[in-house]
This record gives sequence, C-alpha cells and structure tokens, in this order.
Amino acid sequence: MKKDLREQLKRQLKADRQLVIAAFQADGMPEKLLRNLRQSVDAVLTEAWHAAALPDDTALIGVGGYGRGELFPHSDVDLLILLARAPDDTTRGKLEELVQLLWDLGLEIGHSIRTVDECMTESQADITVQTSLLEARLICGDQPLYEELQRRYQGAMDPQAFYHAKMLEMRQRHAKYEDTAFSLEPNCKESPGGLRDLQVILWMVKAAGLANSWRTLATSGLITQTEAKQLMEKERAFKDIRVRLHLHAGRREDRLVFDVQTAIAETLGFQATGSGINMRRASEYLMQRYYWAAKTVTQLNTILLQNIEERLFPKSGVAVPINARFNELNGFIDMNDDDTFERTPSAVLEIFLLMTQNPSLKGMTSRTMRALWHERFKIDAGFRQDPVNRALFLRILQAPVGIIHTLRRMNDLSVLGRYLPNFRKIVGQMQHDLFHVYTVDQHILMVVRNMRRFTMTEHAHEYPFCSQLMANFAQPWVLYVGALFHDIAKGRGGDHSKLGTVDAAQFCHDHGMSEEDTELVVFLVENHLTMSHVAQKQDLSDPDVIASFARVVRDERHLTALYLLTVADIRGTSPKVWNAWKGKLLEDLYRITLRVLGGEHHSADSELKNRQHEALATLRLYGLPPDAHEALWKQLDVAYFLRHDASDIAWETRALYNRMDSAQPVVKCRLAPIGEGLQIAVYVRDQADLFARICSYFDRKNFSILDAKIHTTRHGYALDTFLVTEQNFAKSYRDIISLIEHELCELLTTQTALPAPGKGRLSRLSRSFPIQPTVDLRPDERGQYYLLSVAANDRTGLLYAIANVLTKYKINLHTAKVMTLGERVEDVFLVDGAALSNARLQLQLETDLLDALKV
Repeated sequence: MKKDLREQLKRQLKADRQLVIAAFQADGMPEKLLRNLRQSVDAVLTEAWHAAALPDDTALIGVGGYGRGELFPHSDVDLLILLARAPDDTTRGKLEELVQLLWDLGLEIGHSIRTVDECMTESQADITVQTSLLEARLICGDQPLYEELQRRYQGAMDPQAFYHAKMLEMRQRHAKYEDTAFSLEPNCKESPGGLRDLQVILWMVKAAGLANSWRTLATSGLITQTEAKQLMEKERAFKDIRVRLHLHAGRREDRLVFDVQTAIAETLGFQATGSGINMRRASEYLMQRYYWAAKTVTQLNTILLQNIEERLFPKSGVAVPINARFNELNGFIDMNDDDTFERTPSAVLEIFLLMTQNPSLKGMTSRTMRALWHERFKIDAGFRQDPVNRALFLRILQAPVGIIHTLRRMNDLSVLGRYLPNFRKIVGQMQHDLFHVYTVDQHILMVVRNMRRFTMTEHAHEYPFCSQLMANFAQPWVLYVGALFHDIAKGRGGDHSKLGTVDAAQFCHDHGMSEEDTELVVFLVENHLTMSHVAQKQDLSDPDVIASFARVVRDERHLTALYLLTVADIRGTSPKVWNAWKGKLLEDLYRITLRVLGGEHHSADSELKNRQHEALATLRLYGLPPDAHEALWKQLDVAYFLRHDASDIAWETRALYNRMDSAQPVVKCRLAPIGEGLQIAVYVRDQADLFARICSYFDRKNFSILDAKIHTTRHGYALDTFLVTEQNFAKSYRDIISLIEHELCELLTTQTALPAPGKGRLSRLSRSFPIQPTVDLRPDERGQYYLLSVAANDRTGLLYAIANVLTKYKINLHTAKVMTLGERVEDVFLVDGAALSNARLQLQLETDLLDALKV
C-alpha cells in the first residue's frame, strides 16, 4: 500500500507540475504558477498526512515562503509538524515514515518537529525561526493546536525588537552584496532592491499588526495606492525572473549570472539590436529593466522603513527653520507644507542644495521624500529652462562639500535623470565590454566621486600628484561637468565621445557657462579616451608621438584637466583595471607633454642626455668607479636610453658591471620602483626564441606581464626588461626574487625544448561575452618598424602563445605594451623581421596569430 501510494503521489506531482509549467510558458503569469504549485503540493501533503495516521492532536503547517502560499519550481517546501506533546516511540516511527515518504516523492523539504512550547523557545532564540512562524499556514491536522500556536506566538511578539533584528539582518545582507542593487550578477532574491527587501517590509508590518499586504499597507496610510501598485508590479517582475531562473537551471537558482542572462532575456521577449560596437545585447535590455525595478524598490523601501519606524518609535521633535520652505526635524530635512513642491517647483532642486549646505542632515523625512518622489514628474522642459533651476543645479555642482552624496540621492530619486534627460537613458544601462563593472550611470557618478576625492585632503595619500594638480586648478567644478557628460552618449550607436559633445555643449550654453569653460568641457568629453590610448598603446620615447599629443591638448589647463579625468575614469571603470603601471605611463606622458608645452624642445638627443646624466648621478651613489658605465653604454643605442627610465638604466648598469661578456645568463630582479610588481632584467647572448622562452617561464608561474622592453646590444647580447605582477608578491617577495633569479637563469642555460602553448581557460564572464579576436599589423609612421596590435579575451598563457608565433616567423620584438582591461587584453608590439616585407608570409602570420588568440 505504501509503495502504491508513493508511486501514485509521484505521478500526481509530476503531472501537476508539467501542467502548471506549461500554463506559465503559455500565459507568463508567475503568481498563478506559484499558487498552483503550492496547491498541488498541498494536495499531495494532505494525502500523505492522512496515510501516516498520526495522532489527532498533531498538525502539518507550512512555514516560510511555502507558508506564505508561494512555491517556486525548485524551492524548499518548509514544514512544521506541530505536536501537542513529546512523541512516543509509535508516533516517532510514523513521523520518520512520513518524512521519508516526502523525500521519496522528490520534494525538497525543510522540516522541523516541535511542540508549541518548543516553537516558542526557538522563536525567542532565533530571528529566522520567528520570521518563518510569522507566515505559518495550516495545511491539515488539528486546527485548535494551530490556533494555540498562533495565539501564543502573537502574544510573545515584540514588534520593536523584531524591527531592529530585521533591520540588522537586512544591513548585513546588503553588505554581503556590496550595498548595491547594480551588481553585474545580482541575486534577484537577496540583493538590495530584490524580493527579500519586499518581504522584509511585509514581515515588519505584519509583526506590528499594521498590515498584511501591499493593499492593506496603502489602506493604513503607510504608503499611497500608487506606491502600492508600483511595489506589486516590481514584486511580480522579480518573481517572474526567479521562476524563469529556476526553470532554466533545472534547480534552485536565484542569481542572474552572465551565463543565463541572455537566455532569460529572450524568454521575456528581449532581442539584440544593432551590430558590431553598436550592438546592444538582449541581456543588456533585461538588466536595465531589472536595475530600474530594483532602484524603485530601494527608494520606496526607504520611505516605507521610515514610516514604519515612526509608527513603532514615535518621536516628538522641534522643527528648526532652515529657510521659508524647509525645517530640520530630528536630524532630517522636512518640508514646511505638504504642497511645498507643488507651490514652488524649484524646491525640488533647492532641497538638494540645502543638504550640501547642511552636511549634518541625515537625509529627508519620509513625507518629504514621498512628496519629492511624486513631484519628480514636474521636472519637464519648462522646469529645465527656468533660469532659477539652472542656477540651483550649478550651485549643487559648485558646493564645497556633499556633492557626491547629493548627486547619488538625486539619481536614486530619479531627479537627476529628469533634469538631464539623456542621463536618464543610461540609468541602469550595462555594457558587457569585459572591463566596465558598473552600469553607465553608476560609472559616471564613480568618476565624479574620484574627481572630488582629488580635492579632499583626507584622500591626498591615494594619488598625491592628482591632488597636487587639483589644488592648483581653478574652478574644479568645471571638471565635474566634464565627468558628468563623458559617457552620457553610451549605447546610442556611433562614437559616444563625439555624440556626447553635443549634450555637453548644450548643457554649458543653457547654464550660462563661459566660452572658455564650455570649450574645456566639450574638449574633455570628446577626448576622454585619448590620453589613455597614447600612454598605453604608443611609444612615449618617440618625440613625434609627444608632439602630436601636445597639439591635441594645446595648453597646460587642457592637459591637466584631461589627465585628471583620465585617472578618475580608469579608476571608476573597475577595481581590476587600474594599476600602478598605468598610473606611471599617464604621469610620464603628462610630465613630458608639459615640458613640450612649456617651450622645451623634446628631441631624442636632449632626452638622451637628460637620462644619461640622471643615471650617472644615481650610479655615483652606488660607489662604482667613474668609468663603470662605459663598457656597457658603448654597446647600447639611443633607443635603449629613450625607452628606459634613468633609475632603470642605473640599476641595469650596476648589475652588469664587469659582466659584459658573461657566458652565463644574468638575471636580476627587484621590487618595481612604481610600488607594484617586480622588475626583471635578463642579459644573455641573443637567441631566436628568447622572448618565447622567458614568457613560457612567466606563464608557468602565473605571472602577468605588464610591460616588456626588448633590446639587442651592438655585440649580440639581449638586454630585456619585464614588469610582472602576481597576487602573492608582497607576502614573500625576497624568496620569490631569489627563486626567479635562479630558475630563469637555469632555464636559459639548459636550452630545453619549448613547451607547446596551452589553451588557458576563459573566465565565466569571457565565456558568456566572448569578443572576436583581432590582429592589426601596419608599418609605423617612419616605416622602420611595424606596430602589431592584438585584442582578445584574457586568459593564462596568451602572451606565450603570441610569442611562439613570433618566434616561428623569426620576428624581432623591440617593445611590448600589455594592456589588460578587466577580462579583455589589448596588446601592442613594436616588431621587425624579414617576414613582414613578404605579403604572403605576413598574411599567414596574421592567420596564425588569430588562431593563437582563440580558445
């Protein structure tokens, strides 16, 4: 009989599930699916309960989400088996059979077996248990026993303590998800602005007896009917996504990870648009919709939580006037009258200005925030054209403190996007370019934040040179305008740097900015990528490169502004993208260009003399003979001195003193002077596969090569310098330095066969959003060398694979600039070789390089 029952119930569950899922795929109604799945399980549980023949004074109760009446396709079925007394052996045996049967049916059950007293004890000790019992629902069994539990539970509930516990729990959960709803791979249940935040509100009001649904919340006056409708819409959207995640994964999965974003987007009807660099993936449309919903939930929850707190913890504060329209009340800014924003529309911006002028304010009162939230629609073309409002907005950007907090508040309340309509288009817009880890609006605000930090003494230690430049820059707020508009045209198709200049110029004109400031803002928007491109992809030892860049920036003010924006922009892209090496390249470009703009003639000859003079000064500190440098320097050409800093020249000269004709390889290693990574110098008789051999060693050690300078002396020795990084260098760098010097020297001495390049594994992000590898090979402007540019998904062993191909074609490498942008690499090599003058061989070289870049 038991076996027959088990098979019958299994068939019933399976058939019901298939029908429910088919119905959802046809009508797309998540609430219906959740309800029908729950009803199906209710029916099966009831039959199993009766078959178990437990004592009459026991009850089967649904708790948690299942108790709430919802069941997602692969969620746990949370059950409480409530007993009137401790079970005897017979009852215990029946309970074990029941639980085993439920598992055999394929139900993922989470169960507890307790008496009422035990429930109360556990509830008082554990907020999770207390929360799950808040949503207890009788499925079958003893009704009076269930009612006794409800009565005692409600009698023991302390709404204030429950509120504090859930607030603490929520803050801890938000911290786990980095306190942002704009995560690349959000958890639609647990992330800020997700389903759990909505559930927390309902738990709080239910525990306090204030309401038990969004509708009754509106009836009680805690929210408006419009707000209740919005929250129900967002809740439905998150439930829809969560259902689709479960069905797609075939298991419980609440994360919108890269691997599934496109599939989920397509089931919701989103399609990719455009092509090439102008393509917007279906997943990007989905994620923008998700971020908008999460933003709305976050904002309305803020209002609701304040309202709930006011009900639970009434305060009697005295309103202190700030001006004719606003007061300070219990540390918050509060409007004088309910119709303040309606009577004085400019107060929508004025309140944010007041918050920058009164930094002690903790925020807005809930009624003020609610009124502002609803009146944001008053920000229309007429509002934006009002000179008073334009002046207020500029005063916010010019405020001495609080700018970033204010801009973020304005964005959270959708005021910023209403005032700047083109900014609204990029709110929540994610671009899967493998190095931006923030949505476009969050990236822009991060860049403005970075610019602001350059003005703050407490952050001067982070980037002292930027802080020094900013301290001497007149009207730094003009730079904030440039930062605000630098990426505002992302996602429109076409060159966003060009398109954004139109928006920037219009803003400056509308807000009465001077011609000089307007020109600077437009320049910054149009050229915000130029400096990083020159620094990271071109040869800074080439006077023509510097002269060309100097013509672009024209004067010191433009150069300084562009440098500050470039540093702030790269730092605001991703924590992984910025490093000390990029910082050095940008600073070197700034200083060299500044000298040129100051009238100094930047020639190879003058630069050569300067660096040799500085290197000799450093060598004298080492206590070497005055002529210690002569033997080596006679074998080095101008290119060596121009491509190396004076400190590097002195270090390598000292290392090779009296070892000029060494039969054994010389390998020297030190902490990089830039403060990050290791600098490794290799001196050995030149050989065709040297670069590939060294790269094979670095590959085996999982070192990342940031820069390589390859030089061949006049007497046939290779003098190569590498800058490498690895996560654990700082922990044991002395041991690592000794190991590198020994192992790399041994590898170059033994001349073992080169290992075959491996196909390193791509990251999940790269697998989900692969880029088409590209190879660009063209002569430089002088026709002396070739510039080889490659772009591909980053992976271990990539540089070694490229080096192997170059070795195969006997290509000589002079410099290598390795630029890693998150999960994307864009490397530039200066090369020459006979194969490059043969069109057929050059084509084959490019083909082999493309093959090496693929996984």
